[in-house]
Amino acid sequence: MEPMPPKHHQESVIMDSHEMTRALTRIAHEILERNKGCRDVGLVGIRTGGVYLAQRLKRLIAQIEQTEVVLGELDITLYRDDLSIRKDQPVLKKTDIPFHISDIRIILVDDVLFTGRTIRAAMDGLTDLGRPAEIQLAVLIDRGHRQLPIRANYVGKNIPTAKDENIRVLLEELGEEDRVAKLINVGTAA
Repeated sequence: MEPMPPKHHQESVIMDSHEMTRALTRIAHEILERNKGCRDVGLVGIRTGGVYLAQRLKRLIAQIEQTEVVLGELDITLYRDDLSIRKDQPVLKKTDIPFHISDIRIILVDDVLFTGRTIRAAMDGLTDLGRPAEIQLAVLIDRGHRQLPIRANYVGKNIPTAKDENIRVLLEELGEEDRVAKLINVGTAA
Protein backbone atom coordinates (compact mmCIF):
# COMPACT_ATOMS: atom_id res chain seq x y z
CA MET A 1 0.00 0.00 0.00
CA GLU A 2 1.39 3.40 -0.99
CA PRO A 3 1.77 6.10 1.65
CA MET A 4 -0.71 8.95 1.49
CA PRO A 5 0.69 12.04 -0.22
CA PRO A 6 1.20 15.01 2.10
CA LYS A 7 -1.74 17.30 2.68
CA HIS A 8 -1.60 20.65 0.97
CA HIS A 9 -2.47 23.76 2.97
CA GLN A 10 -3.64 27.11 1.73
CA GLU A 11 -3.05 30.21 3.85
CA SER A 12 -5.91 32.59 4.58
CA VAL A 13 -4.75 35.87 6.16
CA ILE A 14 -6.90 36.78 9.16
CA MET A 15 -4.94 39.80 10.44
CA ASP A 16 -2.40 41.89 8.59
CA SER A 17 0.40 43.95 10.12
CA HIS A 18 -1.81 47.02 10.72
CA GLU A 19 -4.55 44.96 12.37
CA MET A 20 -1.97 43.27 14.61
CA THR A 21 -0.58 46.65 15.68
CA ARG A 22 -4.08 47.98 16.39
CA ALA A 23 -4.92 44.90 18.48
CA LEU A 24 -1.69 45.14 20.48
CA THR A 25 -2.20 48.88 21.04
CA ARG A 26 -5.70 48.18 22.36
CA ILE A 27 -4.35 45.44 24.64
CA ALA A 28 -1.68 47.83 25.98
CA HIS A 29 -4.37 50.40 26.83
CA GLU A 30 -6.55 47.72 28.45
CA ILE A 31 -3.63 46.51 30.59
CA LEU A 32 -2.96 50.06 31.77
CA GLU A 33 -6.62 50.73 32.47
CA ARG A 34 -7.22 47.51 34.41
CA ASN A 35 -4.02 47.91 36.46
CA LYS A 36 -4.30 51.71 36.88
CA GLY A 37 -0.96 52.19 35.15
CA CYS A 38 2.03 49.91 35.14
CA ARG A 39 3.27 50.20 38.71
CA ASP A 40 4.00 46.71 40.10
CA VAL A 41 3.24 45.12 36.72
CA GLY A 42 5.57 42.78 34.84
CA LEU A 43 5.23 41.35 31.35
CA VAL A 44 6.33 37.74 30.82
CA GLY A 45 6.35 36.39 27.26
CA ILE A 46 5.96 32.66 26.68
CA ARG A 47 8.58 31.37 24.26
CA THR A 48 8.67 31.95 21.36
CA GLY A 49 5.93 34.11 19.86
CA GLY A 50 4.78 35.43 23.22
CA VAL A 51 8.23 36.88 23.90
CA TYR A 52 8.13 39.06 20.77
CA LEU A 53 4.55 40.16 21.47
CA ALA A 54 5.51 41.03 25.08
CA GLN A 55 8.42 43.12 23.75
CA ARG A 56 5.98 44.99 21.49
CA LEU A 57 3.58 45.54 24.39
CA LYS A 58 6.47 46.87 26.49
CA ARG A 59 7.28 49.44 23.78
CA LEU A 60 3.62 50.44 23.39
CA ILE A 61 3.16 50.83 27.16
CA ALA A 62 6.34 52.96 27.32
CA GLN A 63 4.96 55.23 24.55
CA ILE A 64 1.61 55.59 26.32
CA GLU A 65 2.78 55.93 29.94
CA GLN A 66 6.26 57.40 29.43
CA THR A 67 7.63 54.75 31.81
CA GLU A 68 9.15 51.31 31.48
CA VAL A 69 7.52 48.07 32.53
CA VAL A 70 9.72 45.08 33.44
CA LEU A 71 9.91 42.22 30.95
CA GLY A 72 10.79 38.55 31.20
CA GLU A 73 10.87 35.44 29.01
CA LEU A 74 9.52 32.05 30.08
CA ASP A 75 10.32 28.65 28.60
CA ILE A 76 7.62 26.15 29.58
CA THR A 77 9.18 23.06 27.98
CA LEU A 78 9.77 21.16 31.23
CA TYR A 79 6.29 22.05 32.53
CA ARG A 80 4.39 20.56 29.59
CA ASP A 81 2.02 17.71 30.40
CA ASP A 82 2.83 15.81 27.21
CA LEU A 83 6.58 15.25 27.78
CA SER A 84 6.14 11.53 28.45
CA ILE A 85 4.14 10.92 25.25
CA ARG A 86 6.18 13.04 22.84
CA LYS A 87 8.33 11.17 20.34
CA ASP A 88 10.79 14.02 19.82
CA GLN A 89 13.02 15.36 22.55
CA PRO A 90 12.09 18.88 23.65
CA VAL A 91 14.57 21.66 22.99
CA LEU A 92 15.18 23.74 26.10
CA LYS A 93 15.36 27.46 25.58
CA LYS A 94 16.06 30.25 28.00
CA THR A 95 13.89 31.45 30.86
CA ASP A 96 15.02 34.95 31.76
CA ILE A 97 12.97 36.86 34.30
CA PRO A 98 15.35 39.52 35.66
CA PHE A 99 13.02 40.74 38.41
CA HIS A 100 11.27 39.31 41.46
CA ILE A 101 7.76 38.19 40.53
CA SER A 102 6.44 37.92 44.07
CA ASP A 103 3.74 40.42 45.00
CA ILE A 104 3.45 42.01 41.53
CA ARG A 105 0.86 41.55 38.80
CA ILE A 106 2.26 39.39 36.02
CA ILE A 107 0.83 39.68 32.53
CA LEU A 108 1.56 36.41 30.73
CA VAL A 109 1.74 37.01 26.97
CA ASP A 110 1.26 34.38 24.28
CA ASP A 111 0.42 34.41 20.60
CA VAL A 112 -2.43 31.85 20.38
CA LEU A 113 -4.71 30.51 23.12
CA PHE A 114 -6.07 27.07 22.20
CA THR A 115 -6.51 24.26 24.75
CA GLY A 116 -5.11 26.19 27.72
CA ARG A 117 -2.40 23.63 28.43
CA THR A 118 0.44 26.00 27.51
CA ILE A 119 -0.93 28.61 29.91
CA ARG A 120 -1.29 26.04 32.71
CA ALA A 121 2.35 25.07 32.16
CA ALA A 122 3.37 28.74 32.20
CA MET A 123 1.55 29.34 35.48
CA ASP A 124 3.34 26.31 36.97
CA GLY A 125 6.65 27.74 35.79
CA LEU A 126 5.89 31.15 37.26
CA THR A 127 4.86 29.82 40.64
CA ASP A 128 8.16 27.94 40.86
CA LEU A 129 9.82 31.38 40.69
CA GLY A 130 7.65 33.17 43.25
CA ARG A 131 4.12 34.10 44.23
CA PRO A 132 2.71 36.86 42.02
CA ALA A 133 -0.05 39.06 43.43
CA GLU A 134 -2.03 38.18 40.31
CA ILE A 135 -1.51 36.49 36.95
CA GLN A 136 -3.33 37.97 33.98
CA LEU A 137 -3.26 36.63 30.42
CA ALA A 138 -2.87 38.56 27.16
CA VAL A 139 -3.11 36.73 23.82
CA LEU A 140 -3.19 37.97 20.26
CA ILE A 141 -5.54 35.18 19.14
CA ASP A 142 -8.11 33.10 21.04
CA ARG A 143 -9.22 30.20 18.87
CA GLY A 144 -11.40 28.37 21.41
CA HIS A 145 -11.43 24.61 22.15
CA ARG A 146 -10.34 24.90 25.78
CA GLN A 147 -9.51 21.69 27.65
CA LEU A 148 -8.82 23.55 30.90
CA PRO A 149 -10.80 26.35 32.60
CA ILE A 150 -8.53 29.16 31.39
CA ARG A 151 -9.67 32.46 29.91
CA ALA A 152 -7.63 35.41 28.65
CA ASN A 153 -8.02 38.84 30.24
CA TYR A 154 -6.89 40.57 27.03
CA VAL A 155 -7.59 39.23 23.53
CA GLY A 156 -6.54 40.75 20.24
CA LYS A 157 -9.06 38.75 18.22
CA ASN A 158 -11.33 35.75 18.74
CA ILE A 159 -11.13 33.38 15.77
CA PRO A 160 -13.49 30.40 15.86
CA THR A 161 -11.76 27.37 14.36
CA ALA A 162 -12.25 23.69 13.80
CA LYS A 163 -10.01 21.52 15.98
CA ASP A 164 -8.00 20.34 12.98
CA GLU A 165 -7.41 23.85 11.61
CA ASN A 166 -4.16 25.60 12.36
CA ILE A 167 -3.59 29.26 13.24
CA ARG A 168 -0.12 30.73 12.73
CA VAL A 169 1.12 34.05 14.05
CA LEU A 170 3.95 35.12 11.77
CA LEU A 171 6.27 37.84 13.05
CA GLU A 172 8.96 39.99 11.48
CA GLU A 173 11.23 39.13 14.43
CA LEU A 174 11.19 35.56 13.06
CA GLY A 175 11.91 36.63 9.46
CA GLU A 176 8.28 36.73 8.29
CA GLU A 177 5.93 39.48 7.25
CA ASP A 178 3.67 40.29 10.22
CA ARG A 179 0.33 38.50 9.84
CA VAL A 180 -2.00 35.95 11.39
CA ALA A 181 -2.99 33.16 9.04
CA LYS A 182 -5.35 30.24 9.11
CA LEU A 183 -4.05 27.16 7.32
CA ILE A 184 -6.81 25.53 5.34
CA ASN A 185 -6.51 21.91 4.26
CA VAL A 186 -7.19 21.73 0.51
CA GLY A 187 -6.74 17.98 0.10
CA THR A 188 -3.64 16.12 -0.93
CA ALA A 189 -0.77 17.35 -3.03
CA ALA A 190 -0.43 15.87 -6.50
